[in-house]
Amino acid sequence: MSPIPSLPGIPGMPSREDMLRMARSTTEITGQLLDTAGNITKIAVNTFDPRAGSGAEVLRVLSQTTADLAEASASPQAQEAFYRIVDTLTRLGTSGAPLAVHPVSEPAQALLTALGDNLLPVLDAVEPAVEEAADALGELVEATSPIVPAAAGLAAGALLALTPLIRASAEILRDSAPELRRIADALTTALAPLMPLQLALAERAAAAGAGVVRAALPPLADLTEAAAATTKAARPVLIAGEEMVVAGLEQLQPLLIGTASRAGRFARAAAVRVQAAMSPAAEQGVVVAVAPA
Repeated sequence: MSPIPSLPGIPGMPSREDMLRMARSTTEITGQLLDTAGNITKIAVNTFDPRAGSGAEVLRVLSQTTADLAEASASPQAQEAFYRIVDTLTRLGTSGAPLAVHPVSEPAQALLTALGDNLLPVLDAVEPAVEEAADALGELVEATSPIVPAAAGLAAGALLALTPLIRASAEILRDSAPELRRIADALTTALAPLMPLQLALAERAAAAGAGVVRAALPPLADLTEAAAATTKAARPVLIAGEEMVVAGLEQLQPLLIGTASRAGRFARAAAVRVQAAMSPAAEQGVVVAVAPA
């Protein structure tokens, strides 16, 4: 059936096929919506089923949780946190928009795009090594966990010791603000005339450096290829040398362990003697000696 012709200024009526296709599409969408609504209804019924006794408990927990959240959000601390969040977002919006349209943003975006395109293959290549290094680092952190509290204590002590120095430095800098401003003005006045000369020298140095790099790259490539070929040819010798070093370390391991054990026993004996000598409760004429085993 052909579509009904349109009159001037009045759009034509759709054909019978178009009407059937629209009806089928509407029916399918309506069926999917009804199925989705039925699933949601089943979920709600299963969750709040009074026969299982879970519906009332879920509603009670939700009511208590929302009441606690409402009370917490009305506290001065929460209001201060909300104010800071809004203030931060406002500052980001007011300062981010000018940065986005600043002329510097265009080369920065180009730099980020180039870095992203060039770094992706590198990241894919180093991914296995990074995963192995992360696993090894995790094992190292787990192995050194017993000394973490001592290190934290030392760091806290160092911070406490540095706090008076930092506070004194801040007071000195605060009191010396006019002198610091004079120093900054003098440095600016002295260095401002030198900036054009420095820029010209930097451009000349960059041009000369670029020429040197262009001239040095082909010999460097030849040298790298020669070194790679030499390393490939000498690989059996290097492997044999590594095996010799590892075998030597394995031979020296008992000697090193025995030396460390004797040193530890000597240190413990010395510590016991020093403690006995310095202890105020030690009786006069009593000498404590510990002979190493």
